[in-house]
Amino acid sequence: MQSSSSVGFRRFLPAVALVGACAALAGCVVAPAYPAYGYDTTIAGDVYAPMAPPPLQAEVIPVAPSPAYVWIGGSWGWSGGGYRWNPGRWAMPPRPGYGWHPGGWNHGPRGWYGRGGHWGPR
Repeated sequence: MQSSSSVGFRRFLPAVALVGACAALAGCVVAPAYPAYGYDTTIAGDVYAPMAPPPLQAEVIPVAPSPAYVWIGGSWGWSGGGYRWNPGRWAMPPRPGYGWHPGGWNHGPRGWYGRGGHWGPR
């Protein structure tokens, strides 16, 4: 025969487990708030290069840190007399309703003109 104290403990065991699980998961929220509006919204400045950029590299896109993040694909940047690959990354838009407008490279009379990406209204 079971004692009354063990029967009482078994009755409250699911409630104790639920409270413990809730307490453990309460600190697991990872979605940050939107950042302040007043920061720089460009990724790379406008540059000229004497030769065409290499083809874009294939990237494996990891899982987003939260649904609010936007993927910014990798791109080639001109630095120190050569191209340097800038890998893609997840970033938080500066405000709701904004999206990433990627830059690119165009050929012109002075060589290859690189325009940096920027945030803007969708």
